[in-house]
Amino acid sequence: MSKLAKNQMPKTSKTDNLLLRIRAAIMKIPRGKVSTYGAVARAAGFPGAARQVVRVLRESQGLGLPWQRVVAAGGRIALPGEAGLEQRFRLEAEGVKFSGRKVRIKEFEFAAARKTSGRKKRAKAAQRKAAGKSKKR
Repeated sequence: MSKLAKNQMPKTSKTDNLLLRIRAAIMKIPRGKVSTYGAVARAAGFPGAARQVVRVLRESQGLGLPWQRVVAAGGRIALPGEAGLEQRFRLEAEGVKFSGRKVRIKEFEFAAARKTSGRKKRAKAAQRKAAGKSKKR
């Protein structure tokens, strides 16, 4: 491949990767379950990126994301006014129950598998290996 052809190929930026992974994590939340902004960020491999989850939801309006299944910490609906009422209505239609203004998070939270870095995976494997050796003694 020539240098010119390499330069003309589209590059995926870190932002595109973030957007795609957050959207994928949101799409995994099943009907009748909810997840928090922070949990979605962790599941996508970006712990501490709850605000980016909000941004992705705003930018993805009309793209078929189940936006109503993402709530604030503790099960609180963070959207103001009619948008918040719409979210609650949609969640209730999916069978999600509320206590006052909050989703009963312990019952309806989706426990997504969290992405872990390669370093964390290796550390856990080393811990398991060390635990196995100590049990044999």
